[in-house]
Amino acid sequence: MIAGLFMGLGLFVLSGSAAQGQLNSNTATVTLQATLGESLTVTAAPTSGTNVTFALVSGGTATGSAPVAMTTSWVMKSSRASVTMTGYFTSATQALAGTGSSPSYIPTSEILGQVTTGAPTSFTAFTQTPGTGALGTAGASLVLFTQAISGTNRASSRSDNLNLEINLTSQPQLPADTYTGTLNLQAQAL
Repeated sequence: MIAGLFMGLGLFVLSGSAAQGQLNSNTATVTLQATLGESLTVTAAPTSGTNVTFALVSGGTATGSAPVAMTTSWVMKSSRASVTMTGYFTSATQALAGTGSSPSYIPTSEILGQVTTGAPTSFTAFTQTPGTGALGTAGASLVLFTQAISGTNRASSRSDNLNLEINLTSQPQLPADTYTGTLNLQAQAL
């Protein structure tokens, strides 16, 4: 009987411990911070070959050997309203230069661009002057497209083809030579 009493008392003590419930620790916190930075990139290359070449026509118009494939990609803040792509040369009077010690030049007024999915849907000379803070060179630029940015395309891209021509009708006496120059393509988010 005494053994039964101790046994019952032991069960009572064990039951009392189990009845106290769970024991929880304090709550530790960790701050998470994730940043998605803005980005704006341009890639461009002729759709065939490594250069756009022209078989110039004295007093006439020559079409580029291939369009320039341009891809513009962006991730923008909500405050941005548009992305603008501009093509420009560093000099309006010397866009392409001939060889030799006293070379002849092809000015930007004789180089025309067309982007059927952009702003100049017909061939237009690279003679625009950018506004304050805009990209390009005075008298040697051409806006190729302006893309509105909204909540549905803050992170997006677009692909366009730039077709080029050189029109020598205003320079029929250009000497035979190889003329080279660099067209710059740059996008700006506003």
